Amino acid sequence: MGLSEASGQDIQGRVPPQGRLLRRDLFPGESFQPFQVGASARRRDTQALLPVTQTMELRNRDYHVERPLMNQQQLEELGHRTSATRTYQWRTWFQCSRARARALLFQYLPVLSWLPRYPLRDWLLGDLLAGLSVAIMQLPQGLAYALLAGLPPVFGLYSSFYPVFVYFLFGTSRHISVGTFAVMSVMVGSVTESLAPDENFLQGVNATVDEVTRDHVRVQLASTLSVLVGLFQVGLGLVRFGFVVTYLSEPLVRGYTTAASVQVFVSQLKYVFGLQLSSRSGPLSLIYTVLEVCSLLPRSVVGTVVTALVSGVVLVLLKLLSDKLHRYLPMPIPGELLTLIGATGISYGVGLKSRFGVDVVGDIPAGLVPPVAPSPELFASLVGYAFTIAVVGFAIAISLGKIFALRHGYRVDSNQELVALGLSNFIGGIFQCFPVSCSMSRSLVQEGSGGNTQVAGAVSSLFILIIIVKLGELFRDLPKAVLAAAIIVNLKGMLKQFTDIPSLWKSNQMDLLIWLVTFVATILLNLDIGLAIAIVFSLLLVVFRTQLPRYSVLGQVPDTDIYQDVAEYSEAREVPGVKVFRSSATMYFANAELYSDALKKRCGVDVDRLISKKKKWLRKQEQKLKRMQKTLQKQTASSEGTSVSVQVNTNITDVESNNVDDSMARQASTGNELEDTTVSGQEDAKAANGSTLKALGLPQPHFHSLVLDLGALSFVDTVCIKSLKNIFRDFREIEVEVYMAACHAPVVSQLEAGHFFDASITKQHLFASVHDAVLFALQHPRSSPASPVSTTKL
Repeated sequence: MGLSEASGQDIQGRVPPQGRLLRRDLFPGESFQPFQVGASARRRDTQALLPVTQTMELRNRDYHVERPLMNQQQLEELGHRTSATRTYQWRTWFQCSRARARALLFQYLPVLSWLPRYPLRDWLLGDLLAGLSVAIMQLPQGLAYALLAGLPPVFGLYSSFYPVFVYFLFGTSRHISVGTFAVMSVMVGSVTESLAPDENFLQGVNATVDEVTRDHVRVQLASTLSVLVGLFQVGLGLVRFGFVVTYLSEPLVRGYTTAASVQVFVSQLKYVFGLQLSSRSGPLSLIYTVLEVCSLLPRSVVGTVVTALVSGVVLVLLKLLSDKLHRYLPMPIPGELLTLIGATGISYGVGLKSRFGVDVVGDIPAGLVPPVAPSPELFASLVGYAFTIAVVGFAIAISLGKIFALRHGYRVDSNQELVALGLSNFIGGIFQCFPVSCSMSRSLVQEGSGGNTQVAGAVSSLFILIIIVKLGELFRDLPKAVLAAAIIVNLKGMLKQFTDIPSLWKSNQMDLLIWLVTFVATILLNLDIGLAIAIVFSLLLVVFRTQLPRYSVLGQVPDTDIYQDVAEYSEAREVPGVKVFRSSATMYFANAELYSDALKKRCGVDVDRLISKKKKWLRKQEQKLKRMQKTLQKQTASSEGTSVSVQVNTNITDVESNNVDDSMARQASTGNELEDTTVSGQEDAKAANGSTLKALGLPQPHFHSLVLDLGALSFVDTVCIKSLKNIFRDFREIEVEVYMAACHAPVVSQLEAGHFFDASITKQHLFASVHDAVLFALQHPRSSPASPVSTTKL
């Protein structure tokens, strides 16, 4: 097999002139269909662009391409390969110009770029309705999530105002609703309750909790934590560290948020049953809390339980009604707000606190609080929590932001999102807010009610401001059980993520393993440690999966230049004399040895055993010739007038007899012995010199060439380069020539930098495709002993 002489291509692979017809010999059973390079090719390319109505006519036509057999060296000469010029982005950071300053201003303050072009007539009404709808949801959620964070409810309103307005100025997503969020609140609550537990504020004989002092300390902790979270996010955004969210895969995030929703549910049980529970944090704290709730159930306040149940049922019914009538309503029914207003009115009129012992929100101070500097002495104890909350908050926000950006056709800058969220948390922390992110439910409402930009967010923050200044004190009689019921009902979306388990079991069990490990670790070890374990496990799983890729022996699909796994494609046939091997993963230090072992196993030849037998045989021959040499020397010394010149080759002993004078004729018996010994030594030396498996009496492999399909390689390291060199060396020892195929250009550059190519392994051993390598291997079968394989040059 090989390219015919009519093609004009010699063994060196020179390319024939443009438009010349190329032809190659075919595999058995493969039909030849010519294709002319030139005008015909251009016509066929044009046909590929014909309307869809003509695709049926083209469907029965075959696609034919003829080109020269091409190795890497010829490909580089034909394509005029040059080194890619490296661009140093950091050089642009120090450029100073008016255009550069304007671009930086618009980059870090995006509102200046889109607000002057805001279409009032088209978008203003939708943003106003969306802002009102979000504010109606923000009010009850802010009050409820503040309790979740272990803080007085009014601080939830502050966290629904300052960060939202800051994000309006610096954010790039047009649809996400920034503010309080259940997962962030429960993470903050775990910090405040662990660093300022109720046990630290007991007073008096009855050991009652000093709630005023406790709340003051917890607010200081939460606001300082928010400042630290903001500093982390701004810093990561400025150093372009937005890609860190890529290490949080979707199964990890969904498993984590599901576990966080379980944490939220358990944390609200004390408000539902009216119980006083011990503050716990750390590993197994959730389990201990559930056990304590079960043990204290007989002490539940009946009025509180009834209030929570009635509020939850009403809220569920209102949500079902809203979902059923959403087509006919301009905005969703504000179920949470209506429930809060009704519960507040009933509590005030009936006197739930005084008559039934139902715990209520209490005084909500009117007006805004002045800014307060964070406490530097708390930084050391909060820095670990702050980094975890910063990463989780950003991951949730950027995930939602990219979903809406893809849906509406605009781009979200992940680094600027980090800066925007960081500034929201930093400035909010100065005004005694706790860390925030974005809420999925409010974001969906903002989009569904006609919101087009963050003007809707600014409108919602203004509504919250009005409530803080004038209307907040009206909710002083609101039962905390109603807020707990609102939180639990709103967990429905996250708790539905348990349905991921059967779907992932069917689609991807590795992702299911990540989901389950994340969920279990977060439930048992708390939110911060659980997240760290989940990230480490997912990264280790990636490494583990690269260590167990799919190794395949490839065969040719009939009448094509396509090679597929013979175990999967029943019609794929191995090319006689050529073994094609492929791995589904890149080869690097963690799996290089596994790659070599799998290659030797799949080839069906015990390479190491053959090499060992060959070396053992050669050692025996060398020892035999040394003994023969000593015998010849003794016989020569005992022979009269016999002069024997013995020359020993340093590598493989070669014995020759010279200068035999006339005295040997007179010593017939001695001369015959010397002649027989000399002839035997020459035959053994000849066999040793050839050192072929056949000459040594060892079994030969059933193939003469090995082709490594390296298309899966994305990078190579020094261990990979050494492993490839060892593969070349070992298979050449058993008279099998090795070729490589389908390397990407960056991999070729890395092989060059690692000094992989040398006199014995050149770029002529690397081919543009597997088919090229197979064709060349068939043209150049097993090397003869006269030209050792170890020095083969193409």
